[in-house]
Amino acid sequence: MQRFTALLSAALLSAGLMSATAHAQDAATAPATGAGAGAGAEAPVQAQNFSDGDLQKFADASKEIATISQDYTTRLQEADGQEAQQEVRVEANEKMVDAVRNSGLEVETFNAIGQAVQQDPEMMKRVQEMAQS
Repeated sequence: MQRFTALLSAALLSAGLMSATAHAQDAATAPATGAGAGAGAEAPVQAQNFSDGDLQKFADASKEIATISQDYTTRLQEADGQEAQQEVRVEANEKMVDAVRNSGLEVETFNAIGQAVQQDPEMMKRVQEMAQS
């Protein structure tokens, strides 16, 4: 159980990296207009009913992301200089995004489930059980 919690934590931290990168990319490409300037701000997670299928996809993707995160953490520590570290981060992020999409979820849905799991202990328990089966 502790191992899964550690994996889920790594996956959620990695998801945060994906989300931050996506927001940075959006901010870099979106024009800064007065009306839309705050539109990209994250709102609190609303109570959402995710299907068991989506939760299973989240659990599967989380395990894959945790593995990617562990692999790339080592590579990041071995990278020389900020530019090399940034290249490792970008590559890791791309692999994590691919893992989420290959699971059948969109990154936004994965992140929303991740936020909901953090806020709902019952949902976290369900996801843990799914990941262990």
